[in-house]
Amino acid sequence: MGLQSALHLVFPPQCISCGTLVDSDFALCGPCWRETNFIAGLVCDLCGIPLPGESDAGREYCDDCMAIARPWVRGRSALIYRDNARRLVLALKHGDRTDLARPAAGWMLRAAAPILVPDMLVVPVPLHRLRLLRRRYNQAALLARLVARAGKLAMCPDLLRRKRRTAVQDGKGVEARFANLAGALAINPRNAHLAVGRHVLLVDDVMTSGATLAAAADACLRAGARDVSTLVLARVAKDA
Repeated sequence: MGLQSALHLVFPPQCISCGTLVDSDFALCGPCWRETNFIAGLVCDLCGIPLPGESDAGREYCDDCMAIARPWVRGRSALIYRDNARRLVLALKHGDRTDLARPAAGWMLRAAAPILVPDMLVVPVPLHRLRLLRRRYNQAALLARLVARAGKLAMCPDLLRRKRRTAVQDGKGVEARFANLAGALAINPRNAHLAVGRHVLLVDDVMTSGATLAAAADACLRAGARDVSTLVLARVAKDA
């Protein structure tokens, strides 16, 4: 009997959401899987939200991404931010469930497959140092590290920094969200050379309006990045 099999006898695998016994580590049980809105099929090429139509219809865009300027070239999301997906994101973000980063990064990497390019530099969206001190970890950095490792891509965990602490975005409209993030993110001068001429893949946990990703993308482009793409664990849908 192998070590893994022996460990499973003592600590049988449990659903990462509800704790029900499952067949493998870091898995969802059937009911939790059905309550988790994985994104598939035709998606917006700038944010990854599902679109009606066939998956081979070429690059298409959602209403939001046609109305709001996006400083990145392509984007993907793994989940719709509702039901069990929302619970998993909140558990990772606020519940100290750092173990969820491993399966989440796998879902994200599958979603990102069409937009990955050679020599891409994976960069997490940063937390302000005071928020990081309180939370003790940056969930975006955990996801970015695992995505980079599995995708065999380079990563810079501190290419970006927050120049000032911003108010919480919850409850704000689109314009207020963008105003709140204006000028809040900047390139870390120590690592600025890493962005020059590179295609940067920005990683975050959730996209709502896209204000945070836009601020991060603008900072990367000002530092000399050739292009920027985005990858998030979950995308908020208007009907969510």
